[in-house]
Amino acid sequence: MNVRTVARRAQAGFTLIELMIVVAIIGILAAVALPAYQDYTKRARVSEGLGLASAAKAGVGEYFASKAAWPTSNASAGLPSAASIKGNAVNTVTVSTAGVITIAYNTLVVSGGTVTLTPSSANAGSVKWTCKGGSTFPTKYLPSECR
Repeated sequence: MNVRTVARRAQAGFTLIELMIVVAIIGILAAVALPAYQDYTKRARVSEGLGLASAAKAGVGEYFASKAAWPTSNASAGLPSAASIKGNAVNTVTVSTAGVITIAYNTLVVSGGTVTLTPSSANAGSVKWTCKGGSTFPTKYLPSECR
């Protein structure tokens, strides 16, 4: 063998089989990653609703601390109307009877899906919240404290 033959073999590159294996591996990784990413984005949108509800939680807590009763509406909790509390994935945040906060999501999460935050009094006048998804709301999108 002379030097030219060795140089040509070193520059040969990848074979077709090697390239096909790499493409197959990338395809498998994409097939696994895309559904996981879609679930992640929906969980992020659910947390947007919980963030919007934090002001309602504060309003319900203040109302309970000052009147020793639960508010029955957004107005009694000192909040704007339910339709004006909205975000990219949230249609409304509503305070209803017994201080229950309902977060209604749009089609970016689950069409007609809701999450409810139910208050209960705890020691020293503090408020404990119980989170629950609606009947049409998939559990996998809820934060761990709501499951």
